[in-house]
Amino acid sequence: MQKSKLQNILFTLVMAFVMVYAMVCYNIALDKGGMSNEIFLIAFHEIPIMWPIACILEYFVVEKLATKLAFRIVTPQDRPAFITIAISSMIVCLMCPVMSFIATLLFMNPGKEIIALWLQKTAQNFPMALCWQIFFAGPGVRNLFELLNKNN
Repeated sequence: MQKSKLQNILFTLVMAFVMVYAMVCYNIALDKGGMSNEIFLIAFHEIPIMWPIACILEYFVVEKLATKLAFRIVTPQDRPAFITIAISSMIVCLMCPVMSFIATLLFMNPGKEIIALWLQKTAQNFPMALCWQIFFAGPGVRNLFELLNKNN
């Protein structure tokens, strides 16, 4: 799906929101020992902090680097689905450790245990972020944008 600069910015904003909101809910649930309805509301307190960080990081750094890394695995001649999965996977590989580090600094009061807590947070977040991106957020947001493009 070819995108204009504006479409790319809007796509980044929506995808980052979907990913950040889900991951914030997941991390709060981990901290509280389980999921509850109140977590969906509590998560909105972290969104104003984490969403802009994710958008800026994704748009200006990660997207280009992830694409370069993905094309070490796939070629432009591969099926579009494989290319999309490769790029999405590389985005998670880059974003998850960085966002986990930021969350560790901002929300865990890590002190001298920063490296250990960051590695723990990254290990907890990575499987969820990868599965959420590949199976739910990625297809959902791409389908939304395809639907909006068909209506225009």
